[in-house]
Amino acid sequence: MAEKVGFIGLGIMGRPMAENLIRAGYSLTVHNRTHQKAEEFAQQTGARTAKSPKEVAGQSDIIITMLPDSPDVESVVAGEGGVLEGMREGSLLIDMSTISPAVARQLAAKARERGASMLDAPVSGGDVGAREGTLSIMVGGSEEDFGRARPLFEVMGKTVTHVGPSGAGQIVKAANQIVVGLTIEAVCEALVLGLRGGVEPQKIFEVLCGGLAANRVMEVKREKFLSRDFRPGGKARFHRKDLGIALNTGREYGVALPAAALVEQLFGALEAKGRGDLDHSALLLLVEELSGHQGRQ
Repeated sequence: MAEKVGFIGLGIMGRPMAENLIRAGYSLTVHNRTHQKAEEFAQQTGARTAKSPKEVAGQSDIIITMLPDSPDVESVVAGEGGVLEGMREGSLLIDMSTISPAVARQLAAKARERGASMLDAPVSGGDVGAREGTLSIMVGGSEEDFGRARPLFEVMGKTVTHVGPSGAGQIVKAANQIVVGLTIEAVCEALVLGLRGGVEPQKIFEVLCGGLAANRVMEVKREKFLSRDFRPGGKARFHRKDLGIALNTGREYGVALPAAALVEQLFGALEAKGRGDLDHSALLLLVEELSGHQGRQ
C-alpha cells in the first residue's frame, strides 16, 4: 500500500474502479475533465483532487487513466500539462482505456524517454464488472511492470492476464470487442426473429442460455434486452469506436474482418439515429427497424 496512486477519468467505468481501489485501502489523487465530478468523488470517498494530469503524476508513483478514446489519452498523457510532464523516474503509467495499439506503443516509448514506464491494460466486463471488481484485464508491457501493478489489477478485476509487450493489451481488447459486438448483434437478430414468430423474449433467453448458444453477453445484458432499459453500461458509440480500432489494426496486419466491418456499420447507423449514447444492447432497436418490427418502447 506504500505506492501513491493517481486516477484520471471518473466516468461510467472509471469511477467504480477508483472506488474499489479506495475500499481496498489505496489513497488516491484524482482528476477529471469535469472538475465537479472529481470534487464530488473526493467529498464522498476522501480522495484528494488535482487540477491537472501533470499534478496527479507529480503526486503519484502509479498513475491510472480511464478515458474514452485515443485522442483523449494522447492529450491527457502527452499534451500540455499532461501526465508525462509530471512523471518522475520510476513512475508507472497504466492506461486502462481502449485505444489504438499504435498509440499505446508510442506513449510507452515517450514514457521510457523520461525514465518511466507504461502498461496498456484495457478492460472488459462493462459497468457491472467495474462496480463488482470482476473485470477482465488484458495487459501489455513488461513482466516487471505487470508484477508491480498486479495488486491494483486484482482489486479491479477477476481475470488479470499479461498478454505481451506494449500494445498487446489493446490488440487483445480489439479481439474482445469483435466477439462482444458480433454476439450482441446475433442476440438482437435472434430476439427479433423470435418476436416476429410470436415467442416471448424470456422464453428465447431461457432456451438459448441453456444450450450451445449460451454466452456472457446474454447473462450480463439479459435484463436490458428484456426491460428495454438502454441506459448505458457500454455506450454504442464507444463500441463503434472500438470496432474501428479493430478494423484499423486488421488492416495493419493484413487480417480480413468482414463481420466486424458490418457490425461497425450497424453501430454507426444507430449513432446516426441519435442513439449513440445508449447502451450497445440498443442495437436491438436498429434490427427491429430493419425488420419492420415495432418493439415495445
